[in-house]
Amino acid sequence: MNLPVKIWPASTLPGKLREARTIFLISTALGLLLFAYKYLDFAARGYKIPFGLPLIEELTGAWSAGLLFPFVARLARLFPLDRRGWPARLPVHLLGVVAFSAVHTCIMWSSRTVIVPWFGLGAYDYGDMRVRFFMEFAIDVVGYAIMVGLVYFSDRRVRNAELEATLSEARLHNLRLQLQPHFLFNALNTISELMYEDPQTADGMMASLCELLRSTLTESHAQEVPLQQELKFLGLYLNVMKLRFEDRLEVSMSIEPGAEHAMVPQLLLQPLLENAIRYGVDPESAKVRVALNARRAGELLEIQVRDHGPGAGAWPLREGVGLRNTSSRLAQLYGSAHRFGFNNCADGGFAVHLALPFRPA
Repeated sequence: MNLPVKIWPASTLPGKLREARTIFLISTALGLLLFAYKYLDFAARGYKIPFGLPLIEELTGAWSAGLLFPFVARLARLFPLDRRGWPARLPVHLLGVVAFSAVHTCIMWSSRTVIVPWFGLGAYDYGDMRVRFFMEFAIDVVGYAIMVGLVYFSDRRVRNAELEATLSEARLHNLRLQLQPHFLFNALNTISELMYEDPQTADGMMASLCELLRSTLTESHAQEVPLQQELKFLGLYLNVMKLRFEDRLEVSMSIEPGAEHAMVPQLLLQPLLENAIRYGVDPESAKVRVALNARRAGELLEIQVRDHGPGAGAWPLREGVGLRNTSSRLAQLYGSAHRFGFNNCADGGFAVHLALPFRPA
């Protein structure tokens, strides 16, 4: 009967198995380096020794130390040598290094006693064990200290990475929460202005706003969504704005085929469009013309939002809550892998440009 055999790809190995593989590879590399040093030292002195003997000695020494590493790591974490508690815990590690050295020496003696004759190198002579334990102890103190130091260094890096990830997630969450009240305040303020001037339009805006808020509450709280999903949400927002501006608002969209599947930050486009509509009113015609373009450029998704208003001259920076939060979110999500900027257009108007890593949904 043929039994199924499960082969684990390197990237999906269980955690313990990955850790064991790493320890084995590091131990092997260390053993080979020590073997090279020892063999070349013998060669430089003109000593004639079998090639395999120092190889077996150094590999068994490194492998047996690697075998004991999880126990040293466990002891290091149970009794951390931090600034305040190290005097009380140091005796535990002194006993630990004695035990580590004794077990390490016994494993090396027993493994070499079996392996060396098996390779036809004769009986293995480890010398007087009473002396050997003291000799190996000197080296094992250094090895034990290096292991404990590696454990603390690795754990600190992991903690720092986790804290940074938690901090970034909290910042992104706060920025996302800022966007929603900002938009809601502006929408309700617009409805309040129209309540007495045009009750029918105000009523329609209220209904569209309710639909928009319902969509917002039912959407996933993931930081990124496909651009196609973001455009659907943007359509609900534009329904509210079109009721306010009627035929004075013209919005054109040019989405390159395939770009709609790229992942973008949720609520990315709404504040950009809101900014363009708010400040992009043509002073002569009182119309608002906004264009949204998205295309893939190699490994980037490029998005541009522009209007045909008076440009930044009438509003010095135009980096209000919408642009500030957008800039902060992109920096938190993508770091230096993104671009974000804005400028006046040569033919009039104001444009916001951004480029994100292209990641298909």
